[in-house]
Amino acid sequence: MTTTPRMKTISRIAGTAALALALAACGKSGDGANTTTASAESAGPKLGIRPSGDETVGPDMSKIKNADLPKVFDYIDKHIDEHVVNLQKWIQQPSISNTGEGIQESAEMVKGFLDQLGCQKTQVFDVGKTKYGTQGNPVVYGKCDEGAKKTLIVYWQGDTMPVTQPDLWKAPPFEGRLVEQAPFKKVLIGRGAINSKGPEMTFLNALMSIKAVTGKLPVNLIFVVEHDEERMDIGLNKFMTTHMDMFKGADGVWGGGGSEGCVFFELKTSGKSWGRGPVYSDIHGGNKRSVDSPAWRHIQMLSKLVSEDGNTVLIPGFYDNIVPNSPETEAALRKTAETYDLKRAAKNLGVARFISDDPYTQLKMQRTGTSMNLDGIWGGNMFAGGSGAILPNQIISKHAFRYVPNMDGPDLVAKVRKYLDQLGYKDVEINLIGDVPWAIRDRNNDQARAMTYAQDIFTKPLTPGGSGAYWPAYLFSGKETNIDLPIAAVRGGTGGNAHAANEWYVIEGAGKQFGMATAEKMVATALYVYAGLNGPIPVKTEKANGADGGS
Repeated sequence: MTTTPRMKTISRIAGTAALALALAACGKSGDGANTTTASAESAGPKLGIRPSGDETVGPDMSKIKNADLPKVFDYIDKHIDEHVVNLQKWIQQPSISNTGEGIQESAEMVKGFLDQLGCQKTQVFDVGKTKYGTQGNPVVYGKCDEGAKKTLIVYWQGDTMPVTQPDLWKAPPFEGRLVEQAPFKKVLIGRGAINSKGPEMTFLNALMSIKAVTGKLPVNLIFVVEHDEERMDIGLNKFMTTHMDMFKGADGVWGGGGSEGCVFFELKTSGKSWGRGPVYSDIHGGNKRSVDSPAWRHIQMLSKLVSEDGNTVLIPGFYDNIVPNSPETEAALRKTAETYDLKRAAKNLGVARFISDDPYTQLKMQRTGTSMNLDGIWGGNMFAGGSGAILPNQIISKHAFRYVPNMDGPDLVAKVRKYLDQLGYKDVEINLIGDVPWAIRDRNNDQARAMTYAQDIFTKPLTPGGSGAYWPAYLFSGKETNIDLPIAAVRGGTGGNAHAANEWYVIEGAGKQFGMATAEKMVATALYVYAGLNGPIPVKTEKANGADGGS
């Protein structure tokens, strides 16, 4: 039977409704105790998930002082099958910001999550035109007043990357299939599994479990969920700078900590701008015998921007203004390097080897380094296989600078412009797509100490300081907004292949790596510790590891 667009829409709406019902059942409570009905228990999904999997680590129960937490842990264990289904249903809703597929539906789905959580205010915002001249994708806002003493802003992204190389996927990217993947008995395969629906649904499941057991959360929450993270957060920038007043009263941000800077731009060489080669459209490739090629000119231009191995940027002034790593970050990197297995890390990432064979150097490059990447290039004959003689009239390449304090994204792009002009490429056009400035994490605050202690309770060490991948931390750090708050969170769940084929998220843990249930328990614990409801934080953990960088 042929599936029509209308049938697909109906299917997705049905999936959204089913998830809402699952979350509603998960959140049912009478007098604040765990009173989920027997009928709801029996009607739940039966996936047979083992909450602790093959894990060899877990919570140190001697450090759990609040009587509610063991009940929340027990609830999570009993409902982990439903929690995994919640994630599967979210994976089944595409939300690809670069194409727009499923974005509006995803925004409404996320609003439904927040409605089921009991947030008093939820709204999907059309942000309009961004400062880059393009339409921003919707932002979902939710405010949950629990009558608590502290309030956290919760940052999420609801969008994912497109599916590339679909023939390499071992399960359909929007199915959410559970498969065995050594050393894990169960992982979930799907676009958005680790980046970032898996960790986000883990957080939501933890919240719903707390409410099912106690009837309220230990902290107030303000959710802000963007659908433009994979487009340089352009819509979130517009929303945050326009609605700063909606975040008044917040004490901190549940987010990824510090962030590297990242600026995306395109370079375009065309016959029309150059004044040579095809000026209107592609022409027959046989004409190369007597006609100049914008494509070859573009390749020659690109070769002058980086060293022969592609690992050193040759643009004058590119490395100016870099602030060296702090002693704390350097110490953390060296400690991690002592037990870092380069070969295993390369295999897990799916690369033949790293640039450096020294663990410390590799970690430093990856977590606190800079780069210029060629993210894509197109023009002319883009069809796989066969022939087809084409002399392109234009070629476009997409690039990203990953940069660190105190570098500046637009300044780096300006340096590209100046250098190209000096080289005689004044005709090459530059299109600035978007910029996410860097932000430094300050761990010398109560929120960071609470997160550190929560991880200590679960014998889960912190990762070394460093910038990590970019996220819009700058909008919560006083850049372009009046919001300047501590940023810290715990993230016990893990996975891999973000932006790649077979993206995955661990469901049943193994060894020292947590599965979804244990990750949910750590989230719940972190919130109680932060709220001051699990007793005082021991003195030895009061100074969080490191002073800058991200996670």
